[in-house]
Amino acid sequence: MKFNGTDAYVATPDMAVAVNAAIRLERPLLVKGEPGTGKTELARQIAGSLGLELIEWNVKSTTRAAQGLYEYDAVSRLRDSQLGDPRVGDVANYIRRGPLWRAFTAGEKVVLLIDEIDKADIEFPNDLLQELDRMEFFVYETGETVRARTRPIVVITSNNEKELPDAFLRRCFFHYIRFPDQETLARIVSVHFPGIKPALIRAALTQFFEIRETPGLRKKPSTSEVLDWLKLLLADDLAPEDLRRDPSEALPRLHGALLKNEQDVHLFERLAFIARGRRS
Repeated sequence: MKFNGTDAYVATPDMAVAVNAAIRLERPLLVKGEPGTGKTELARQIAGSLGLELIEWNVKSTTRAAQGLYEYDAVSRLRDSQLGDPRVGDVANYIRRGPLWRAFTAGEKVVLLIDEIDKADIEFPNDLLQELDRMEFFVYETGETVRARTRPIVVITSNNEKELPDAFLRRCFFHYIRFPDQETLARIVSVHFPGIKPALIRAALTQFFEIRETPGLRKKPSTSEVLDWLKLLLADDLAPEDLRRDPSEALPRLHGALLKNEQDVHLFERLAFIARGRRS
């Protein structure tokens, strides 16, 4: 069982090493990186490459760790008891299985994605330590212990919005997805847009990296955003020469795909104003 990327996902050598090391160690793979660098997609591609089912747990600010195990619907049970429903005699009818329970009891190995763990409360990772370490948990309402039949491949993503506890980090294999260099990004573009002209890729990525490396930029455009931008360039049938931008021009073509807040738009407008002033 080895991951080397897929036809739809360019995995760098260090990424492939990290994924395969986590699989061999049977440790959760903690993946960090800028938003839009393909952290969530990595879990999906691991599942697809290895022919495994993917179970996703999308974490929100209100998510509690216990929801990953199960939820007991006491309200529905009370309502059914008032209506004389015979199901109330078995509390198991009111247990909703969470993604960890489904992953633990799957008939074969699965990939479990815990997406954006840093969105939740700071205690959220600590509350999952024992379950992810021992691969089991106790259901108080039914008195049963749920144990993993086959240890799932666990992928945990984080956008670094919060620091994760040391005790949690110690149990994970860590990988940081660095922003790809121009050559790697060109390979990623070619995967998503087969047949795109190399000249257009060169012109677009040259301008993209100029934008991304502009001093003072509040939010740097990501991999997903350059793919959106290229999709629009192709839809408008633009040629490489159409992308050449004079410094005195305020904004790049279709800038809304790359610049996502008014501060960065104003930054480019100011830079263009300064360039026009130097010319006059």
